[in-house]
Amino acid sequence: MAEVVVAHGPAREVPAGTGGDTRRRRALLAALIAASALLYAAYALLRLRAFRTGSYDLVIFDQAVRSYSRFDLPVAMVKGVHNGFGPHFSVLGDHFSPVLAVLAPLYWIHDGPETLLVAQAVLLALAIWPIARYAERRLGPRAAYCAAGAYALSWPIAEALAFDFHEVAFVPLLSALLVERHDAGRRVQAAVAAFALLLVKEDMGLLLAGFGLYLLTRPDEQDGERRRPRDLLPRGDRRAGLAYVVVGLVATWVSSRVLIAAFGGDNGYYWAYGALGPDVPHAAVHALTHPWDVATVLVDPPQKVVTMALVVLPLLLLPLASPLTLAAVPLLAERMLASRFGNWWEPHYHYNAFIIAVLVLAAVDGAARLRGRLRGRLRAARRAAPLPPMAAVLAATLVCVPLFAYRHLADPALWRQNERARAASAAAAAIPDGALVEAANGVGPALTSRTRVLLWDERSRGAPWVVAYVGRLEFPFSSVAEQRRRVGELEAAGYRQVFRRDGYIVLHRDVPDPW
Repeated sequence: MAEVVVAHGPAREVPAGTGGDTRRRRALLAALIAASALLYAAYALLRLRAFRTGSYDLVIFDQAVRSYSRFDLPVAMVKGVHNGFGPHFSVLGDHFSPVLAVLAPLYWIHDGPETLLVAQAVLLALAIWPIARYAERRLGPRAAYCAAGAYALSWPIAEALAFDFHEVAFVPLLSALLVERHDAGRRVQAAVAAFALLLVKEDMGLLLAGFGLYLLTRPDEQDGERRRPRDLLPRGDRRAGLAYVVVGLVATWVSSRVLIAAFGGDNGYYWAYGALGPDVPHAAVHALTHPWDVATVLVDPPQKVVTMALVVLPLLLLPLASPLTLAAVPLLAERMLASRFGNWWEPHYHYNAFIIAVLVLAAVDGAARLRGRLRGRLRAARRAAPLPPMAAVLAATLVCVPLFAYRHLADPALWRQNERARAASAAAAAIPDGALVEAANGVGPALTSRTRVLLWDERSRGAPWVVAYVGRLEFPFSSVAEQRRRVGELEAAGYRQVFRRDGYIVLHRDVPDPW
């Protein structure tokens, strides 16, 4: 097994073994990427077919990308109407994610949410390539496969797949490219990946700022070799680190405070730090003058501690041995310092997928650093040390697989539609093409390709068609009793039932289309 040790400056790509070995490794890696993309796509599409996706958030992105495909702003009627911004609301006023426009040409091939789910699967799987390249340089080919597998089967990726589609699909690939390309000495390519990250979401500048901190604070040892004092922090890294910090913070401020408002959004909509202050300046001052309050917010509620532990424990705490973890800290702190939006600090949903690629790379770097220290003390461990840490990480990842979203793959109802799913499909089929419909959250994705979907919620929007659901609790209601009450209100307003089965109710009223 070939090893590359970096003592000074950036890592350089050094071929190992014969050309045949290289081709075999690349073929195996390509097979792993293809298998992962197939798994991700199959899981997501099965969830769609089983009516386990929702208008929030799959229809939001579907409507936005469809608008892009028609050379319009990314309007999501379902988001704008439900959240009070109006039917012509651009999602750029919700999250600054212009990168979604690159998916628009795919809608010329297939216009529907399936396109988003498959595209997300491919994007998430492609992150395996830079992760494996980075790991191979640091620890060798076998450890690279283990690192790639640990990412591919990680629970944050599984949970992201289990929550429809989000802009996070772009982040593992771009963040891994940023780190890997910089490590390979390809600084321009790393900068291109960094710029692309800024187009993914308004807070991606925090990831860049964290990466800049990593470049500014790298210790005087790398891979077990001590640098000379003049090489303690290479001048290029110092300049690049400062640039990433400044650009990242400025971009976050501009995106959050200027661009979102310019597209009709509310700058304070996602402010979740009331425990520290009403805005950024007050919160910053409070954090500096009352650091104990910051520590208190980080552990309240205790679920935050559980989530923070879960992101590093399957990686066997190896990220804690690497300064590269600093790249993930600002994004993690952004969520854990919040005192509202409880989804942010849960291990479910898609939020942890924003940092998983960086943490896997940090685990690789941590393993390489620990190997270097061990090698300095025990030369006999030189050949044996690289593989076990990453193999153990892969084993820990496999242990976690049945504890998170992939456990649903064992549910027969995911593979074969049950009575509830068949009833939902029949209810959706009762809506005519082109209609404006207020649809229960779980039915919206089945209608969005051929109708104009609004979310069925607590307030009537005057749509001619309504698909309600009273079988169990449905977002955004607080109880099934409230859902039943809404159906009664609609009937009292002149809607009549045209379909009822297994909790699904289709109501219709001959009224003009309000939009």
